Amino acid sequence: MKREANLILAARMAEIEPFHVMDVQNRAHELEAAGRRIVHMEIGQPDFPAPPLVADAAIEAIRSRRLGYTDSVGIPQLRQAISDHYRERLGASVPSSRIVITAGASGAFLLALGALVNPGDEVLMPDPCYPCNRHFVRLFEGRPRAIPVDETRSYQLTAADVSSNWSEATRGVLLASPSNPTGTSIPREELRAIVESVRRLGGFVLMDEIYQGLVYDGEASTALDFADDVFVVNSFSKYFCMTGWRLGWIVAPESHVREIEKLAQNAFICPSAPAQYAALAAFLPETLAVLEQRRAEFRRRRDFMVPALRRLGFRVPLMPQGAFYIYAGCEEFADDSVISFAAHVLSMAYTSKGDLVHAFDEMVRSKWPLLSRACRGDCGRISARQRHTSPARV
Repeated sequence: MKREANLILAARMAEIEPFHVMDVQNRAHELEAAGRRIVHMEIGQPDFPAPPLVADAAIEAIRSRRLGYTDSVGIPQLRQAISDHYRERLGASVPSSRIVITAGASGAFLLALGALVNPGDEVLMPDPCYPCNRHFVRLFEGRPRAIPVDETRSYQLTAADVSSNWSEATRGVLLASPSNPTGTSIPREELRAIVESVRRLGGFVLMDEIYQGLVYDGEASTALDFADDVFVVNSFSKYFCMTGWRLGWIVAPESHVREIEKLAQNAFICPSAPAQYAALAAFLPETLAVLEQRRAEFRRRRDFMVPALRRLGFRVPLMPQGAFYIYAGCEEFADDSVISFAAHVLSMAYTSKGDLVHAFDEMVRSKWPLLSRACRGDCGRISARQRHTSPARV
């Protein structure tokens, strides 16, 4: 007779919620399997595949290389290519010795926080922010402290916010520019002021620059321009259109690279070898030209989508400056939460939408990479359906 094991569950799991966007995607896949047509807007990824030369490089690596374990910090060629990219595209001098290749940006956050956070340490972050951030901190027995921000501050923390909320337990601050889920950026001088403030307080700045390549208003920049003591996370997922390849990087102060390497050796051994060799082709001029064309397309879609959502009755206070998200209020259509709103819209088989953003459940994140001629038609169909039924009453 089969008996249930009497297993102990770690106490931290009570504070780690599901990544709701994945649950929405699972339901969307179930409906697709049943023959329904779904326009996926739930997952934060481009609808473009990896650039052709990247795919070719992966195939060539599989055919011609042994593809065993690489260095835990990544192959030297890729670290140097990223260093060159910072210099050529952003004018920032970043030695390859400070660059650690990781198993996606999520792996980068885990390595950085594992090296920085002690049990009980508090890490400040804006609310709204990427939902997994607080769970990354909690995994190391840290305490995420979300500071509510709204459209009057572009959904971003300021230096004054950081200083006024810093406590004896505070260890650092986690920021993102451009941000998921709002698409807003931290003004350069404000970011400089935050870094200087945290430096005076003796803490760390962990900077999410995953959407750095997808900036539409103004020039892309990096915190590395004016600080060599920040930790910067970036990724091949968004601008480079390589989400499933699970490849990212950290730029860390020289003093912390070895510590991060030790964690990487134990946790991951190394990033994916095929993905690393493929990523070398991401920096070729021909690939960058393709990616810039895609960035222009994302901007065109943003410029269509924001006014379209406003006409449908969504509250969109700010035009996103980067990434591919629109932070839109759905109060007009749902009284309780974005989860019920997403479930309702999904039940109509128009779109799968929504990521629950901590403490901001009156807002819904809309992602526009899948905007196409078909999606333009869907906006009209959703509008027509909304005139006849409201999810709050379903």
